Amino acid sequence: MGQIKVEKNVGGIKGLCVIEPAVHGDKRGYFMETYNQNDMAEAGLNMVFVQDNQSCSSKGVLRGLHFQKEFPQGKLVRVIKGSVFDVAVDLRKDSETYGKWFGIELTEENKKQFYIPEGFAHGFLVLSDIAEFCYKCTDFYHPGDEGGLAWNDPDIGIDWASVGVRGDYKGSANAQGYTLEDGTPLNLSDKDQKWPGIKG
Repeated sequence: MGQIKVEKNVGGIKGLCVIEPAVHGDKRGYFMETYNQNDMAEAGLNMVFVQDNQSCSSKGVLRGLHFQKEFPQGKLVRVIKGSVFDVAVDLRKDSETYGKWFGIELTEENKKQFYIPEGFAHGFLVLSDIAEFCYKCTDFYHPGDEGGLAWNDPDIGIDWASVGVRGDYKGSANAQGYTLEDGTPLNLSDKDQKWPGIKG
């Protein structure tokens, strides 16, 4: 027990949590528990996960902002290789922080985990040459239930510039002209370049 440190309601947004596991290292390497249900319950986190996912993406790939409409998913996300800027946007209609966002850099070095409860849009931008991204979900993926938001919607105002994104908003989620500081173009799926803003 006691193998994690949990910071709750990060960014002033109820439900968002940053979780830091205890890492036991020596000259051979390290060991850590990436998930322990008892430790989570002790911290007041009683979600049940039903699906694990993993993705690999190259530098400049931006995935998001995604959510499921009828079957919302809570997600416990982490990076096992490289680094990403991970973002959640509060879409809970009755929330005092509706439309507010919070972002955190997740890396293989800091080993932080980010818990995003049901009712949020989620996305991430790859900052390293390659990033391997793992996440647990509280509901299954439901084809046809996916929704999304424009990653660069000025009404949300995510500060992508803080992690080196350069470019000017041209009225849509189209990524043309956006780059990282080193000139790497942002790489979004066709679908992710067509999502509307939070005001529809």
